[in-house]
Amino acid sequence: MENVILHRVFDFLNQYPPFSLLERSVLMEIAEKVRIKYFPAERRIFSQGESTIPFIYMVREGAVQLFRVEEAGNILVDQCDEGDVFGIRPLLAEQPYALTAMTVEESLIYAISTEGLRPIIENNPKIAWYFAQNFAAGIRNKFAYHNKGRIFTSPEALKKVTEPLTEITSINYSKAPVTCNLTTSVKKAAKIMRRKKVGSIIVVSKEKYPLGILTDRDLRNKVVAGDYSIELPVSGIMSSPVFTVRPQLAVADVQIAMIRQKIHHLCLTEDGTINSKIVGVISEHDLLVVQGNNPAVLIRELSRSQSGKGLRKIRERAEKLLAEYLGQEVSIDYIAGIMTEVNDALISRAIELSIKKLEKEKKSMPKVRWCWLGLGSEGRGEQLLRTDQDNALVFEDVPEKNYLKIKNYFGDLSSKVTATLYEAGFAYCPGDMMASNPQWCKSLEEWKKQFSEWITQPSAENILYSSIFFDYRSIYGDRQLTEQLSEHIFNGIEQQNLFLSFLAKGALQNPPPLTFFRNFMVERSGEHKDKFDIKSRAMRPLADVARCLILKAKVPGINSTFRRFQKLAELEEQNRELYTQAADAYEILVRYRALQGLKNHNKGRYFRPSELTKMERMNLRNTFEPIRELQQILYIKFRLAYLM
Repeated sequence: MENVILHRVFDFLNQYPPFSLLERSVLMEIAEKVRIKYFPAERRIFSQGESTIPFIYMVREGAVQLFRVEEAGNILVDQCDEGDVFGIRPLLAEQPYALTAMTVEESLIYAISTEGLRPIIENNPKIAWYFAQNFAAGIRNKFAYHNKGRIFTSPEALKKVTEPLTEITSINYSKAPVTCNLTTSVKKAAKIMRRKKVGSIIVVSKEKYPLGILTDRDLRNKVVAGDYSIELPVSGIMSSPVFTVRPQLAVADVQIAMIRQKIHHLCLTEDGTINSKIVGVISEHDLLVVQGNNPAVLIRELSRSQSGKGLRKIRERAEKLLAEYLGQEVSIDYIAGIMTEVNDALISRAIELSIKKLEKEKKSMPKVRWCWLGLGSEGRGEQLLRTDQDNALVFEDVPEKNYLKIKNYFGDLSSKVTATLYEAGFAYCPGDMMASNPQWCKSLEEWKKQFSEWITQPSAENILYSSIFFDYRSIYGDRQLTEQLSEHIFNGIEQQNLFLSFLAKGALQNPPPLTFFRNFMVERSGEHKDKFDIKSRAMRPLADVARCLILKAKVPGINSTFRRFQKLAELEEQNRELYTQAADAYEILVRYRALQGLKNHNKGRYFRPSELTKMERMNLRNTFEPIRELQQILYIKFRLAYLM
């Protein structure tokens, strides 16, 4: 009979981390030291301040709540249900308990002796990693800040140094750059390049400050073609100014800089500016060697694609790159930067193809300034997967006699662009919030009036529109138009302070994603019944809070939710820890949604909590914890008691 009980204990432990991470023989040794204890409802297991007992605890059946006892009363910190471990201070610190543990209902608790457990942990990195990741001083931790977002792959992955996060100094770039001065002739510069076997030469001042760059491409396009004499100085055909970075910069930042600036070489200078000595040159080829599958290649192919289907195939390859990055635990900030550049290149090409189609239909582009805007997750630079389209178009104000013709042209253009994006795998917006809808294709003055209406008349519908459109970002065209629009919005908000209160009130419409007993708040009916909506329940509340607070702080130009929280952490010392946790939480949620989407070949929005592992459920639940406290900050900061 004793053997049967032992094996039941073993089988239960083996279902849940950290014990599921151990080998059978080691786990059996632990199971032999387990005591099974029964507690009636509302029975104290240990008390805050009590000397540590030589056991850690695991809930077999029932539920246990952990309280912090303060003068104002008991504060509920956590609730443990089946498979949860608690009371681990005997393992991590010889200090009194920081919390009080009490049963919520009749419970069976496994008391696991710490005798001999510490050396087992020390000899098993997986279980040590689990405790370090999920607990701090005996309290289950929200996140391990130094490993933020790294919770969905094996602990061994944490030991890898992924290439995009290494510094440039680890790359075999040219540390003795080939240079010449402004008066050097093209002929002489070409001979130097041939002798040194390099594809570029840096033009420098007498102080060795970089002034320009001459490449093989320049020689082919400008000299060989006969446009420029080889006897003339290089100053006439060099590209200037050069783009410079400091040697200590991460490869990730170099990669994104090259993609953004559409360049193939970067100069390394002592302090990263053009006003210091050049110390090296890094080329796109250098990055290709170190990274293998380079996103710059995909972006170049996107710029040459001739159809929506062609764009789709390249975007599918980008998702394979996304999967590799996620598997390597590359930071979400870097991944989002790369995927945003890929999406922008795809959208830009879709626009160019659509303009060509209109030209074939004898419809010429009007000579007016205009800009294509990304909204929602694309506007925030967080669209890792091919989800729904959210976009708009703004064109400069024109005389009334020309308005209708220009409006019709941009309407036709937008319809072709959204159709091309659909062909590339981006679904149409169910709410038709796309530039192809005449309502979202307007002149600058019309957009200003639209935003003013939303700000001065903050109805539920207008607040909804604001939460989507206020995250816009320029993707193609004249960015000055959007800068003027942003200035108008901030001026409008400053004159109508009540608007932000209504925006904050709207942000509170999404309750925290956990029930009182720490179950996931799932959909109760419809197509996604019993599934958890990670976008609406977890990501949107965080994005809404960040938007409200960054607008109140009057900080333009930061759209990314986790970067907004990072900026807020700089601005508000008293809430630094909370905002940092919120930024980390959002990165984790973005990562998990991407993983779900790639795994299930969908948008990653809905999943069944029952299909998650215990560790995944716990880590996701931990990311939800800042939401309630953030919403309380909104409630107080915007005085929402007067609006509720």
